Amino acid sequence: MSTAFFSHPDCRTHVMARGHPESPQRLDAIDEHLLASGLAQVLERREAPLVDLDRVALAHDAAHLARLRSALEPLAASGRSHVLDADTMAGPGTWAAMCRAAGAAVAATDAVMAGEVRNAFCAVRPPGHHATHGNAMGFCFFNNVAIAARHALTTHGLQRVAIVDFDVHHGNGTEDIIAGDDRVLMVSYFQHPHYPYSGDMPSADNLLNLPVAARTGGAQVRELIDQHWLPRLDAFAPQMLFISAGFDAHREDPLGQLGLVEADYAWITRRLMEVADRHAQGRIVSCLEGGYHLSALGRSVAAHLRALTGLDDPKPLEPAA
Repeated sequence: MSTAFFSHPDCRTHVMARGHPESPQRLDAIDEHLLASGLAQVLERREAPLVDLDRVALAHDAAHLARLRSALEPLAASGRSHVLDADTMAGPGTWAAMCRAAGAAVAATDAVMAGEVRNAFCAVRPPGHHATHGNAMGFCFFNNVAIAARHALTTHGLQRVAIVDFDVHHGNGTEDIIAGDDRVLMVSYFQHPHYPYSGDMPSADNLLNLPVAARTGGAQVRELIDQHWLPRLDAFAPQMLFISAGFDAHREDPLGQLGLVEADYAWITRRLMEVADRHAQGRIVSCLEGGYHLSALGRSVAAHLRALTGLDDPKPLEPAA
């Protein structure tokens, strides 16, 4: 089976401010590298739908949803902007982009669960893992991965799902949403101390956080994953894996100080695929989070996708059937 690639032009219409690192050019960089590498021809491209807001309510409270909708939906007509915090701003395209981003995660879950594709990657923005149950923050409005994970549990009847977060920043929003939900195991590593200055003390037993110091390299991260993530994931035996795929732990990224490279992302992806093959019929949905050095982002996403598609070894690429 193939790997689905979900995206939508609306995800490029969200612009926070001139020079902001979370920019539409991030998706351009990914597309350009996939075309140049030949990977674009083997992915099954699918258009991200708008999310049904009842799916958003699986991860966010009604007040958060109502507050965002009333503030951001009118911006499309007014052309104005709205500031939520020092890092998080909305413009005329933001509401549509965030609804496409969450919609991609839900649609990818449905496609994987239906057996239409083996796994899926959502090239979407804005990212989501800092969005808490009741607040937007850290470039994030809806928590795409948390919404999709809860959708898998409630709509598809799964009993156990895992969320893996390899962004350089702690996924505080995801932790806030799923802490104490024994149906969900979340494992992560992140630079600490670093924004959002949390995660060193997990708030519930279903969380495995691995804070690492600045300048930690890929070899140390791989060792931590082998020693901590993999045994915990195998013991939990998830029926589906969701990845918060942040590529800002790359050594070239301006918003982090870790030392990963493309080969590390490919290795992590392969290890997670092995877990999914053992316990979850290979089912993985991965959603873009961070990654702000455009060239490093494009190369890292390509490494991630090459692993997801099973094309790690250099060889001629065959178009998807």
